[in-house]
Amino acid sequence: MVVSRVTTRSHCRVNACVDIVLSGISLLQALALTPQSKEDHSVLNSQEELAETFLHYMQRGAAAERFYSDAISFAHISRTASQDPRAQHFVGGNAALIAQRLAANPDLEVLLCGPVGPKLHELLDERVYVPPASLQEQDEYHLILEYKAGEQWGSTRAPAASRFIFSHDLSNGAMTSLEVLLSSLEVFQPKLLVLSGLHMMEGLSKDAREGRLREAAASMSEVPSDILIHLELASMTDGDLMRGIIYQQVFPFISSLGLNEQELLFLSQSASGPHSSISAWSGIPEVGIVSDILFWILKGSENGASTLTRVHFHTLAYHILATVDGFWGNQVSAVAAGARVASTQACASKTINANRVTLKTPLEFSTSQEQAGSRVRVSAQEPVAVWSREGVTFHFTPVLICKDPVRTVGLGDAISAEGLLFSEATSQ
Repeated sequence: MVVSRVTTRSHCRVNACVDIVLSGISLLQALALTPQSKEDHSVLNSQEELAETFLHYMQRGAAAERFYSDAISFAHISRTASQDPRAQHFVGGNAALIAQRLAANPDLEVLLCGPVGPKLHELLDERVYVPPASLQEQDEYHLILEYKAGEQWGSTRAPAASRFIFSHDLSNGAMTSLEVLLSSLEVFQPKLLVLSGLHMMEGLSKDAREGRLREAAASMSEVPSDILIHLELASMTDGDLMRGIIYQQVFPFISSLGLNEQELLFLSQSASGPHSSISAWSGIPEVGIVSDILFWILKGSENGASTLTRVHFHTLAYHILATVDGFWGNQVSAVAAGARVASTQACASKTINANRVTLKTPLEFSTSQEQAGSRVRVSAQEPVAVWSREGVTFHFTPVLICKDPVRTVGLGDAISAEGLLFSEATSQ
């Protein structure tokens, strides 16, 4: 199957919402908050914890996402954000964003199963079909607090442009579209099923979360074997939830995975994988370390821990597509397409303007820190480096980073969608 070259169907689900995008510092100032301590909170219980966690990630230039527990306080923050004259409303949620990107291809039919309110329905591409059971009276809102490279709040200066996301999203967290998804498969008959939104379950109680994960696993076990399943991860803080996803409820059923550097490291930390002693990335993630973790994830499929054969990793400076040999083709084009869309979407342009981008990734690096890996180089003449390790092939390419990004949110979803469009599934 060549997803990008034949008329096919792609099926996307949870999560879906409306993103309110605005300057993070402007919102926090409007809330009369002042920059004080920097502390990472796994769940936000107050405006002060919001400010502390925002600063924690801003000083690293790293993206993160959190659940805001207080509904009344979140409603007040949302109203304040909406009143900002520079605030913008966009399609939000990993599944909806991937659906939008896939729907741009005229050869694809896309079904979106997720909580879709009136504002989101208005924003969606007309080629994205939403089943009636997914429509609801009110939208779920996510707040996207953006900051630019060099932007300063108090003594904290951002080393890179990024964003901090938070919400009080109960519909996506409860996986309310799970049954709609399953009932739609027989009628829609997709070739690809894209799952996302599992991170939203961190807002549920432990019992509710475990029950919903079991139901998700039961649903995926009923998906016909000829339908490929791609999981798009997002920022998480609960190790028990991540371990449940890896070992029991989700990984045993998926073929493909998309994630960034924060999610990759947390996955390894949660499961005591390679380099799990690293508490956080310092600067650009080292290629050899990333490669070791990707290899470990994919080799887990050989002992029955998962059926994964493809992982699309993306960070600001470079992307890696790692695949088990014999299952995927066209990955040189797929990883290059993902890197290209990262540049053009960030700069809001159709083509890459050399004056608006910069290169930060090393052009020569070791492919492993665990073993005696080879050293490889990339260049303008050969921008994709390829190497293999025990039946796993890696495709690496630098990203031309937009110097003054127009919008950072949704880049990971666009990257994963573009990579899927160009990937060829030879057999599963």
